Amino acid sequence: MRAVPIRFLCAAACVPLACLAAPQDAPPNAPPAQPTAPAPAQPPAAQTAQADIDPGAISALSAMGAYLRTLPSFEVVGRATTETVMDDGMKLQFDSTSNLKVRRPDRLQVDIANDRKQRQIFYDGKSVTVYGPRLKYYATVAAPPTLRETVDALGAKYGIELPLADLFYWGTEQAPVADIRAAHYIGPATVGSLKAEHYAYRQEGVDWQVWIQAGKTPLPLKLAITASAEPGEPTHTAWLRWNLAPRFTDATFSFRPPSGAMKIALQTADGKVASIK
Repeated sequence: MRAVPIRFLCAAACVPLACLAAPQDAPPNAPPAQPTAPAPAQPPAAQTAQADIDPGAISALSAMGAYLRTLPSFEVVGRATTETVMDDGMKLQFDSTSNLKVRRPDRLQVDIANDRKQRQIFYDGKSVTVYGPRLKYYATVAAPPTLRETVDALGAKYGIELPLADLFYWGTEQAPVADIRAAHYIGPATVGSLKAEHYAYRQEGVDWQVWIQAGKTPLPLKLAITASAEPGEPTHTAWLRWNLAPRFTDATFSFRPPSGAMKIALQTADGKVASIK
């Protein structure tokens, strides 16, 4: 598990719509329903688990994921605070920013900055380039033809976890709802100047919250993830600002080495140098 288990958020969004739909009324001429045997009594643990799951909280995630998948392009700026727990229990906080420019199905540009490092990532549909502006080192490798495949490959082969990577997983088969142990609607809230709905969830080893914009654009505006299984239970919080009408060109996603930049090899997680394709 990573120190900040963002990817756990992905497990909450894949909700089969059929499971959320209310039963339909029987047609006027339908035969009377046949009596059925009473359902067997559920053990107390199962009853408690069901009581902890608010169907509306699960439905909200499904709607958010479905909406995100309709966006052909977007820019999202994330401002995050991450806690690190010292051996003596003292908590430290570190701030970071990330800026994602996305054009589906095969373009991505990311800027990441914190007190210790800066990184830029460019994906043009054919290759991925990782660039460190401070040292002017960059590495380019071949990439799969879609965003989701590329995000998967970066994590699996190079250990590179993109910030806000959950945006590419919510509402897909890689996000099983069965992992959720508790889901609650907390109530209306305000994030910045925007009205939102506040939800809270629990999974194995992690508690997390999401504030979803109210109305016709159910965007995640804020995320808070607490690693409950880790010593000191550190929390990661991110505030998101969206632009749903960005102006991108192909040059936005193409890397051009600046003067003095040096090309290096990108090492895989197993110590080798290879393409992620």
